Amino acid sequence: MKLNVVLVEPEIPQNTGNIARTCAATGGKLHLVHPLGFSISEKSVQRAGLDYWDKLEIEEHISFEKFLEKYKPEANNMFFVTTKGKHVYSEPDYSKMDEVFVLFGKETKGLPEDILKKYIDKTIRIPMRPTLRSLNLSNSVAIVVYDIFRQSDFYGLEEISKYFD
Repeated sequence: MKLNVVLVEPEIPQNTGNIARTCAATGGKLHLVHPLGFSISEKSVQRAGLDYWDKLEIEEHISFEKFLEKYKPEANNMFFVTTKGKHVYSEPDYSKMDEVFVLFGKETKGLPEDILKKYIDKTIRIPMRPTLRSLNLSNSVAIVVYDIFRQSDFYGLEEISKYFD
């Protein structure tokens, strides 16, 4: 399965660096949708991603509209992650999909409301206490990404530690 993590207008460089590292560790492709709240060359982004940047496939998009034109939600297994999601992130059976796109919005506002309403059946959420606003973006990405891999028995990822042989 090919995994695509899409960050729509991310604002915090450390989050993007952490997410890049998660994508590198799992083989997921990272899509960055502009405008970004920072430069990819910033030290804080590079530091958070450590030395994984050369092990990562990244595609940049000039706008969310251009991303949606290229990768149409109707033609792809695309899931919009939001605190307002109709489904829990673990409900879809990702193991039966050849390719999956998971989209995350900017830290301060999330994904655009009109998109969430249009694709409400493709929205997913991470359960949490109702009195809190949201989880950290990089934590949310890690939760969803690793559940996608868990559903297919972590196919393609190391299963047994090589350090205890």
